[in-house]
Amino acid sequence: MPSANPPAHWQHLWVLVVEDHCTYRSLMEAFLDTLGVRHVVVGEGESALRVLASVRVDLVISDCRMPVMDGYTMSNKIRRRERALDLPRVPIVALTGSLTPDEITRCFDAGMDACLVKPLSLPRLRELLESWLPDAHGQRSTSGRWVVGACADWPTRAQLIETFGSQSVVDAMLKSLVQEARADQQALLQGQISLDAGLVGERLHRLVGSLAFLGAVELEQRCQALMADLRSKGVRANRSVLEQLLKDVCIYLDYLAEL
Repeated sequence: MPSANPPAHWQHLWVLVVEDHCTYRSLMEAFLDTLGVRHVVVGEGESALRVLASVRVDLVISDCRMPVMDGYTMSNKIRRRERALDLPRVPIVALTGSLTPDEITRCFDAGMDACLVKPLSLPRLRELLESWLPDAHGQRSTSGRWVVGACADWPTRAQLIETFGSQSVVDAMLKSLVQEARADQQALLQGQISLDAGLVGERLHRLVGSLAFLGAVELEQRCQALMADLRSKGVRANRSVLEQLLKDVCIYLDYLAEL
């Protein structure tokens, strides 16, 4: 088990978090504050590259799929910059909604060092930092590649508090998460009516992030499968599947709202 207090030297280190989901960003900021680690949090890859040009970062934790510039492209650019300027290699940890073989390969091909499935709880974040941040002498305890899988389905309130650290964090997280997921749900209904595959795909991706955050594995997997079918067959051919998914997501959101 880790010691009660984070290592004192963490207060001198920098972690860069790259995440387009505002609930994730807020939670990661709260966790890193709790662990006493300096941090910068941005919403996409281009902003991350601007930070890296001015701040010496000790670890990057990044979502994979984001607007403007995704995590794969960002990671490639970071590695090219390091080679061009002869800079030390900064560890890059990917956060993803699913760990398929293709996803893992794509992350490592882009130059990432580890793949973790969302959500990243406080204990798991601490474990990650202990493994990938340098110690007080500047040495890292981990090299090579990490792959860490998913959490359990349909959480209880007690499990959420145990996972995320406090009742106040859980209350704020659930409120934000349910609000965002309901907005995505409404946009999906509009995309279904207009047969807009781009809108439906975009909002399904965001919804996957919300569902994965709380470990709704079965719903998350159905969203992932529907996203793949949308790309090949469009909205009209998947209308009945989308309708049933939205009904089931509504049930899950009602469950979360009552926790």
